[in-house]
Amino acid sequence: MCAICEFIDYRFQVKKTPRYFTEKEASNETEERKEPPVPLPIIKEEVKPETESEQPVSGKNVRSNFAHRNGKPIRKKQEKVLQIPIDPAALLRHSRGVTMDMEGVKTKFHKINEKRKDINIEYAAVQAARAEILLHEEEGYLEADEGESTTNIAQREIVENVDITTAAKHFNLALDFGPYRTRYTKNGRYLLLGGKRGHIGAFDWVKKQLLCEMNVLESVHDITWLMNQTMYAVAQKNWVHVYDHKGTELHCIKTMHRSVRLEYLPYHFLLNSAGENGFLSWMDVSVGQSVGNYNTKMGKISVMTQNPWNAVTCVGGSKGVVSMWSPMVRDPLAKMLCHPVPLSAIAIDPKGIHMATAGLDRQVKIWDIRQLEGPLETYHINTAASEVELSQRGLLALSMGDVCEVYRRDNSSNADVMKPYIRHRTNGSIASIRFCPFEDILGVGTSKGFVSLIVPGSGEPNFDTYEANPYQSRSQRHEEEVHRLLEKVPAEFIALNPTQIDEVDVPSAKERLEQKVKILTMKPPRIDFEPRKRNRVSKAKLVQIKRNVKETRFREAANELREIKEKLLAEEEPSTESSDFIPLESKSVLDRFSTKKKKKATK
Repeated sequence: MCAICEFIDYRFQVKKTPRYFTEKEASNETEERKEPPVPLPIIKEEVKPETESEQPVSGKNVRSNFAHRNGKPIRKKQEKVLQIPIDPAALLRHSRGVTMDMEGVKTKFHKINEKRKDINIEYAAVQAARAEILLHEEEGYLEADEGESTTNIAQREIVENVDITTAAKHFNLALDFGPYRTRYTKNGRYLLLGGKRGHIGAFDWVKKQLLCEMNVLESVHDITWLMNQTMYAVAQKNWVHVYDHKGTELHCIKTMHRSVRLEYLPYHFLLNSAGENGFLSWMDVSVGQSVGNYNTKMGKISVMTQNPWNAVTCVGGSKGVVSMWSPMVRDPLAKMLCHPVPLSAIAIDPKGIHMATAGLDRQVKIWDIRQLEGPLETYHINTAASEVELSQRGLLALSMGDVCEVYRRDNSSNADVMKPYIRHRTNGSIASIRFCPFEDILGVGTSKGFVSLIVPGSGEPNFDTYEANPYQSRSQRHEEEVHRLLEKVPAEFIALNPTQIDEVDVPSAKERLEQKVKILTMKPPRIDFEPRKRNRVSKAKLVQIKRNVKETRFREAANELREIKEKLLAEEEPSTESSDFIPLESKSVLDRFSTKKKKKATK
C-alpha cells in the first residue's frame, strides 16, 4: 500500500466514543425501572386472509408501505375511534320525521339531491342528540304523595323546602297604583312594572337593586323593554314615551296615538303598538323611522302578542278570530277562527310552535301555529281566563280573577294532557302574568302590587350565553349591542314562513299571463316637454319646437313598444315548419294576380 492510501485511511478512521457502562447493564436497569403496563382496551379486528395477488412474490424485492428505521415503523397504525352509543329518546326528540319517498322522483339527479338532504338532516339530528351530554342541568318539578295533588302545596311550603337562593326569589310587593303590567328582559335578570295610575319601576329583581322609580302623572296602559335593560317604552295616555334606565325621557312617539298594547321584536329592532282606534304601528327604534301603520278595522285592540319564530304580530278580535300581521303588508297574512265568542287572551310559546287562546266561552285551546291547524287540545275552566302565558318548558299559566293556575303535562302517565300543577290566590285581581326566562319564577301583577311565585320546572335550565346571558357584564352588553345592530333583520323578511327566504321566487302561470296582457295592451306614454325660453326666439318658434320634440319622442316610444310586442308574440308562436317541410299547395308566380280575399283564404 502506498503512503497516500495509508494517510487517507488514517484520517477517515472512525473513532468510538468511550462508554461508562455496557449495554447489558443498561438494559437491566431500564427493566427494573419500568412501571407495570396500563391495560389497553381490546379491539377485535377481522384478519383477512391474504389472497394470491396480495402475497409477496418470491425472488422479488417488495417495497413496504412504511419506511423503517432501526427495525421500527415511523408511522403508527391508526386505531379505531370509540363509538359512544346515543340515547334513542334523545334521537327521537331531535328527529325531523321520516325520510322522503323516492318513488315520485323521476330523474336520477333529483334523487341524489334528495338523498343528500336526508343524510344531512339525519347527521344534524345525531349531532344535536350527542350535544345533549353538555347540557348537565335538568329541570325540576313538584311530586306529591300518593293520593294527593300538587295544587294543595302552598308557596309557603315550597319556600321552606328549597335552598336559600331560590327562596329569596319569592317575594311580594304591596303597591298602591295598580293594576300593574309586568315585563322581564330577554335574559330574565331585570323586571319592569307599570301601574295603571302612572307608577313605573325598573329593578334587578335577583339582587333587589333599584334602577329607577317614578310617577308620570298619566295613565299607563302597557310597558315593554327595548334592546336591553338600558331602555324601555311606556304606553301612556296619549302617546308612547321612551325612557332610559335612570328614568330620563329620551323620546316621545306621537305616531303611536292612544296605544293600549306594546310588543318589541328584538331581531328587527321594531317597536309594535296597538291603539284604541284599531291601528297597528311599527317603528324601527335603531333609526327612529316608522315602518308601517295600518288600520285593522277591528276596533279597540286589547289582545295582542308576537310570534318569536317569525316575528308576526297576532291580534285577537271580538269575533273570536286571530289575525296575523306583518309591517310590510296592509292586509292580514292569515286568519284563524279560534272561538265563536270574543277572545280574552292569547299566548305563543317561545319556540313558536303552539298558540294558546282563551275566550269568553270558558275554554282554553291549544293550536299548531306553524300549520295553522287545530285545536290540538281543548280545556274547560270554571270562569273565563283574563290572561294566558306559556313557559319555556311548556307550562301553561291562567289567571281567573284573583286566582292563578298553572298546568303541566304529566310525562309519567300515558295520557298526553295537561293537569293542574300549582294554584295560588292573590290579594287582588290579576292584571298580567309573565314567566321569567331561565328561572322557575312566575311574575304576577295584581291591582295591589306584584307577587313572584316559585313554579318548579317552568324555566329552561340550560341557556346560551350568545343568545341571552343572565350573568352579562357591561363589556359583554356593549359588544352584544354592536353585534345585534350589525345582524339586524330587515322588516321585509317578516312572513308566515321565514324559511322561504332562501327559495327561488318562480312566477306562476297566472302572473306570467297577466304580465303579457299588460305588455300587449300597453299604450305609448304621454310626452310632457317644455322648451327652454331663450332670447330672440318667438313664441311661435317655441310652439313648433315643442310639437316637433313631442312627435319625435312619441314616435320613438311607439316603435320601441311595437318591437317589444312583436318579440313577445314571436316567442309565443314559434315556427313549427322544419327545413324539409313540403306545403300542400305550391306557390306560383301567378299568385300575385289573385284577389285579397283569395289570399286570406289560402292562408
